[in-house]
Amino acid sequence: MCAKVNEDIIQLDETDISILKIINDDVRISYRQISRDLGISVGTVHNRIDKMLKTGVIEKFAPVLNHKKLGYALTSIIGVNVKGQELEQWEHDISKNKNVVGLYDVTGQYDAIVIAKFKDTDELDTFLKELLKTGCIEKTITQTVLNIVKEDVGSADIL
Repeated sequence: MCAKVNEDIIQLDETDISILKIINDDVRISYRQISRDLGISVGTVHNRIDKMLKTGVIEKFAPVLNHKKLGYALTSIIGVNVKGQELEQWEHDISKNKNVVGLYDVTGQYDAIVIAKFKDTDELDTFLKELLKTGCIEKTITQTVLNIVKEDVGSADIL
């Protein structure tokens, strides 16, 4: 159960993986139901989930929101080049923006990639203009998502 391979990587056994797949499908499922489904005790389920929380395998339990139903029908992917040593502060600040759902340091053409959701193009326009007003942005390239084929950040399918 959750044996450490090195300081950062946690090795999961089949029981841990099965538990993760079940709670990934329905985070509200009871430990009792998981124990029935897997043929293990409720205590084992509790201990396994507790261990995965303590080791950081599970960071938190959260709902998966349907942004379209909340009025955020527009998804944008924004490549950003930030001046010199201002990247960390800019990332700290932009990560607090309500529209930003993903922020990544990347290699290649950009310093960072921002994934953001907007109600409409007016809101995107305002966001981009505010972004450029910070003075630390050298360049942005914005792409608008036409169709979301897959969007599953917390998926246990990789296990």
